[in-house]
Amino acid sequence: MSDKHQQRSSEAVAHSRSVERLVAGQATSDGAGVKLTRVLTQPLQRRLDPFLMLDAFGSNDPDDYLAGFPDHPHRGFETITYMIAGRMRHRDSAGHEGLLENGGVQWMTAGRGVIHSELPEQEEGVMEGFQLWLNLPGRDKMCAPWYRDFAAAELPSFTTDAGAAVTLIAGESHGVAGAVTRDATAPLYLDIHLPAGARFAQTLPAGHNAFLYVYRGAVTVAGTPVAVQRMAILANDAAADGVVIEAGEAPARVLLIAGRPLGEPIAQYGPFVMNTQVEIHEALADYRDGRFAPIAS
Repeated sequence: MSDKHQQRSSEAVAHSRSVERLVAGQATSDGAGVKLTRVLTQPLQRRLDPFLMLDAFGSNDPDDYLAGFPDHPHRGFETITYMIAGRMRHRDSAGHEGLLENGGVQWMTAGRGVIHSELPEQEEGVMEGFQLWLNLPGRDKMCAPWYRDFAAAELPSFTTDAGAAVTLIAGESHGVAGAVTRDATAPLYLDIHLPAGARFAQTLPAGHNAFLYVYRGAVTVAGTPVAVQRMAILANDAAADGVVIEAGEAPARVLLIAGRPLGEPIAQYGPFVMNTQVEIHEALADYRDGRFAPIAS
């Protein structure tokens, strides 16, 4: 067995976090009209600090996604795009370009400012995936932009003795390090595939905010059922040392996301996320005056 995919014994969790509340996403559109579901909305940013947004997209109707996301700016945070199925081309003003394909991840740090586009490279079939926005601490919001593509084969993964197959996008699980780590926010981002009736246990620091999103099947967490296309915000219980997720009578697929809260003010205007309104006005002026370089053709 390769180092990339390993067999692991399940982590021991003595007391699972419970479900604080269940959230149904809001249907919306973004970019040039791409239909999606906004799972983590702006009113939840304080509660789920350091995460700012989670969008889920999925359709086999090209009219729902073909227009893609033409040139648009970002400043002050990171975007993590996880493609379950489909092909999307990324280009940005920092000179980066990449093709995101089935099972791949695109991690972009916008920092002080970047303009990018994400356009489908398919005219039919299913396009499905997620985009997560991760905040940057104030000290890093004006850092240089950074970008990395990870093909599916490059993402670390393991299977537990209970049969749960886990892909690690960020953080650490069961002694396996994910593709990306971040000191300030310590994000954990797992894609967990559970066979019917299987359970998965993940330790979590008590102070970290955490949630899960079910995108296939259904699961139970500490006695609370979580249906497909529902986000479960996990309670910050000081006595809990992690979370235990159990699949029902059918296989399930779940994103588990957690991180260390920054505890800083959040000022957001569309694609700019800073700490103060003054910084938002500066971002708008910089973008208006061309201090975000255009994407090279």
